[in-house]
Amino acid sequence: MMRIEAIIQPSRFESVKEALHQIGVEGMTVSEVRGHGRQKGHTETYRGREYEVDLLPKIKIEMVLPYNLVDGAVQTILKTARTGKSPLVPFQLFSPNCLRSLTPGDESVT
Repeated sequence: MMRIEAIIQPSRFESVKEALHQIGVEGMTVSEVRGHGRQKGHTETYRGREYEVDLLPKIKIEMVLPYNLVDGAVQTILKTARTGKSPLVPFQLFSPNCLRSLTPGDESVT
């Protein structure tokens, strides 16, 4: 089992979600986060005053997948969310367990 985290632009979320669903990824956790990369934010004017927006809205997608879906999911996210360099991090999971049914192993994530 692998855990994958990807941080993408909010405008790309629906297309990434649909593409992942088409390759067989059924579950994911989605969080609204804020951050910046190379763009470092921008300056906006509101009611005549300028202010710096340095943390921009992003979407963080987390999913736990069996090994046979990992490569496809990573390639799908990279292809669908392509706007530059987006963080995409796979993690190795050694023993996942379902909290509801206490099922150990790979069956706990299905």
